[in-house]
Amino acid sequence: MSETKKGFLQFLKYTMFAASAGLVETGLFELLDKVFRLKYWPAYLPALIASVLWNFTLNRKFTFKAANNVPVALCKVALYYLIFTPASTWWGNALTEDLGWNHDVVFLGTILINFITEFLYSKYYTFKDKYIFPATRRYCLAYNDRHDGE
Repeated sequence: MSETKKGFLQFLKYTMFAASAGLVETGLFELLDKVFRLKYWPAYLPALIASVLWNFTLNRKFTFKAANNVPVALCKVALYYLIFTPASTWWGNALTEDLGWNHDVVFLGTILINFITEFLYSKYYTFKDKYIFPATRRYCLAYNDRHDGE
């Protein structure tokens, strides 16, 4: 299989899992926003955390097939969210509370920004080195070569 095709399939898998994480995030956000009538950021933050855990788990196992150290990978994801979370919470709160924008419009725009930036970050940083040890990489590549057609 060509590298282009592999990259496209990887992006497709990522998109499907990110969409499922988006459903988790949206469901929890809507519950906290519409049912419990929380302000934007207290509704957004727990929804974001739930979706991050969901997305990380599925994409590590199925999209990037990463055998690397889970705590290290989680720390790398935490670095991304150390920047994204305060920034997105700030702009979301500013747009909704200060400028009066619709919560759902801001939330969906934020999910889109998160989708694009996190895919690139995951592919080129978090899961770039999928294997704990070089020997593990050689074993996995040899296994994939033998079972590629299955």
